[in-house]
Amino acid sequence: MPDPVARDAAETESAFSHPAVEPDVSLPYGDHPDQVVGFYAPRDGRADAPLVVLLHGGAWRAPYDRAHVTPFADFLARRGLAVANVEYRRGPGIPQQRAEGGDGSQEPVAGRWPDTFDDVAAALDALPGLAREALPGADSRRTVLTGHSAGGQLALWAAARHVLPPGSPWRLPAPPSLRGVVALAPIADFTRAVELDVCGGAVRQLLGGDEEFEERRAHTDPAALLPTGIATALVQGRDDITVPYTVAESYAEAAAKAGETVGFTLLEGVGHFPLIDPAADACAVVAEEIAQLAW
Repeated sequence: MPDPVARDAAETESAFSHPAVEPDVSLPYGDHPDQVVGFYAPRDGRADAPLVVLLHGGAWRAPYDRAHVTPFADFLARRGLAVANVEYRRGPGIPQQRAEGGDGSQEPVAGRWPDTFDDVAAALDALPGLAREALPGADSRRTVLTGHSAGGQLALWAAARHVLPPGSPWRLPAPPSLRGVVALAPIADFTRAVELDVCGGAVRQLLGGDEEFEERRAHTDPAALLPTGIATALVQGRDDITVPYTVAESYAEAAAKAGETVGFTLLEGVGHFPLIDPAADACAVVAEEIAQLAW
């Protein structure tokens, strides 16, 4: 049996080995430098291509931006999909605010409250108009949300804004116009993620201390925002040691208890990063899951 740490290191190296792919068009959705969306036109030039909205991961931490998923965005575009790769504000990464990681390393603080959620909500609200400008051939009526890791959490959250608690600044009056959500190794259940200390305590850093945690969790934890009525699929590697599959499994169980069926594809012999690595077979599985909802 391969050493899981060595496997994870090799998978990570492969996923990050691809050169960044510049978008065809970049448009802002706000004034901050991180409030920007990169658009990729379908490489086959087809008209009326579905629109895939991509939210990158990185534990909501500043050093991890959308550049590392640009090869994945290009991979989807080469399969005939239009792609919107969303950037958003993440943890500040200021040295005096660095937190102790689970392995004793020092990691930037995760997320900005409430900026991270402000940005994702604003980006999704602006996307139909931005897409018409950047990709006039894309069909935003066939929009699929996808995200990896922390971005998977944000994708599930963005699809659940219509069931946010009353008074939430991000609440929508009606379900968003989506074909569905495909969440990849998502941090989908905050309670389970905290129990497992996922990403060196990133969830606690994102939401704050005990006084803020439960109140903020009610507005942000995908597992607490069910049912959504939005078609949802999870794709997860069984050998993921970054976000263990039991986090996604816990979300699927919560959905079932709420009367909602969530697709759950568990890939054997796969860790965290092959899901967004164009060189990995798992990435083709992800593209198929997205295409099934999009088309």
